[in-house]
Amino acid sequence: MSSNIENEYFSDGITEEIINALAKIDQLRVTSRTSSFFFKNKNIPIGEIGKSLGVNTLLEGSVRLSGNAMRVTAQLIDATNDYHFWSETWDRKLDNIFEVQDEISLLIADKLREQFGHFEIQEHLVEKKTESLDAYTYFLKGRHHFHKWNPDDVKVSIGFYEKALDLDPNHTEAMVGLADAYSFLATIAVISFEEGWGKCAELTHKALSINYELPAAHYQLANLAFFTACNYLESFQHAKKAIELNSNHIESQQFMAFLYIVAGKNADAKKHLEIALSLDPLSQETQFYNGFIKYMLEDYEQSIIQLDACLKVNPLNIPVHSVKSMCLIMLGKYKEASHYFDSLPSEIVIESEKTGIQTIAYSKLGNLEKSEESLKQLKEQSLGENGFTADSYLFLLAGILKQNEIVFTWLEEALKKGSPLLLLRYSDPMVNPIKSDSRYRDYYEKLFPSTLFQKGENSTKKKAPFDSETVLKVKNQIIELFESEKPFIDPELSLRSLAKQLNIHHNHLSWLLNDGFSKNFNEFVNQYRIGHFKTIAKEPGNAKLTIMALAFDSGFNSKTVFNSYFKKETGQTPKEFLKG
Repeated sequence: MSSNIENEYFSDGITEEIINALAKIDQLRVTSRTSSFFFKNKNIPIGEIGKSLGVNTLLEGSVRLSGNAMRVTAQLIDATNDYHFWSETWDRKLDNIFEVQDEISLLIADKLREQFGHFEIQEHLVEKKTESLDAYTYFLKGRHHFHKWNPDDVKVSIGFYEKALDLDPNHTEAMVGLADAYSFLATIAVISFEEGWGKCAELTHKALSINYELPAAHYQLANLAFFTACNYLESFQHAKKAIELNSNHIESQQFMAFLYIVAGKNADAKKHLEIALSLDPLSQETQFYNGFIKYMLEDYEQSIIQLDACLKVNPLNIPVHSVKSMCLIMLGKYKEASHYFDSLPSEIVIESEKTGIQTIAYSKLGNLEKSEESLKQLKEQSLGENGFTADSYLFLLAGILKQNEIVFTWLEEALKKGSPLLLLRYSDPMVNPIKSDSRYRDYYEKLFPSTLFQKGENSTKKKAPFDSETVLKVKNQIIELFESEKPFIDPELSLRSLAKQLNIHHNHLSWLLNDGFSKNFNEFVNQYRIGHFKTIAKEPGNAKLTIMALAFDSGFNSKTVFNSYFKKETGQTPKEFLKG
């Protein structure tokens, strides 16, 4: 809300840090940046936003900068009933930015837990990432430009990331951001494959040598292992590690769905895709993975519907065009596929991809002259710089034409070379005609070791903090405190402050309320407030007091919250109760 529009990067940065902080809590599903930012500065009803994101609660707020001072506001909104059940304002100095982010994130997490039930909260959700405020500012500017997802802005982001690292060479987030920028430019062929992925690898390994607990860095290593080393095992392990560090890391959930689907593990792929869709339903990247997985499941019509929805938002989406052209081949629309790339802007057409699709289309059409001509061109492209895309289409062509010997000769060579696209193409539906060959299964085992999937993704159930005897003891202690001291009358009572009174850890108290009383904190406290209201409302000396005066005397500080809980607890409105 600053007068200087250039400060938007800072507000976005604060917002994203809070999203990332809350996402560290395993039991919370937190909508990621892309989908939540979709609604920024848009006047859309609360209920509609909640429905679009599939969430119960919205976090809304603002940031205002003035010199070295900032004001941050935040409020939590019940998306279904459209009412605010908590709000707060912080006036702080920029010098303490990381402490402020941690303070805000922890309080928001506390209020969510009090409202919805038990989950454990770490002692800190935001760690100090650098001693240099200027380095952090450059990092935020770099991330702001990178998220615009186009070559020019990504190049600008590189400049800001490099400035951040000049001021703080150990700023790991800037390193990972810079690595991501180089891999992005390499993926869309703005810079060479070797240069982009080489710099990505160097920066990612350096970041992990400083801090091994970076989900984004493990995600980058998963990509590096898959696309540069043709090592599925290593890629899978790094993606799994990223999810273990942060189950809400959207890129890793997307990539894990991708890893499973190329290995033919359809059920696992769908599971991770569902998680990705729940975390980031409006993201074009998530929607692309959705379309790609439908292609791999041979649901080509639905894949095209999904891909077209992506193209409606971004007509220049290169991977989407790639998969759509392959869907056309699999639907037998060879003529349409052969001309698919002709109408697209030249800057988004990868020539070897265009040649590959045309070669397959002409071959299936039986156009001998054009198929031979394009095949010759495809072979020439496969020998050039970054020729792996063309080379992979030679594999697809042989597969779809059921040229088994060519396929397995190509596979042997691809294994020796560590072809960057071997893992991606191996299970493609285009090679279905050769999958019955016994050699196909042999190569599959080399690429996707079955032992990897037998282990599964184990999750260990946490041990209860108290045994049954202690649970009963603490429950009685809580009941005695509430009946004798009436702490619920304090409208500022929180789970943490109550835990201090009881001399137990706030995570343990949260668990006990949920497990021992089958209530979240607010339900437990407000039942006592409702009981107190019912008692004092019937006293003759209070007859002249308003309903809300009595509610405030009972510990409520919100009319909406009071009315909601009263109706839930008694089945009546306060007025109906008083008339009874």
